[in-house]
Amino acid sequence: MTTFDKREEGFEAKFAHDEELRFLALARRNKLLGAWAAKLLGLPEAQAEAYATQLAAPDLIASDERLAIKVVADLKAKGIARQPQEVLATMKNLLARAIGDIEAGH
Repeated sequence: MTTFDKREEGFEAKFAHDEELRFLALARRNKLLGAWAAKLLGLPEAQAEAYATQLAAPDLIASDERLAIKVVADLKAKGIARQPQEVLATMKNLLARAIGDIEAGH
């Protein structure tokens, strides 16, 4: 195996690791967002946990806009007005928190 091959394998391993961490951070962010929205919705604990888990579904992890639209619609259905930009800003803050939690080993 050449040095180039070893280097390429190293880059591939780092990429795979980074993608896994990214997915974990987004899933954690979505669960935190679900807890935030559930609190606004006044959901009891069991329903709040289920809602947060629902938002961590892979199809919602893939699209920030889709997630924000869903949360805005869920809040609107209960008469709670939030703009998509506010939800996206909350998502950004929660992503930073999720990354920090992962880096801290939580």
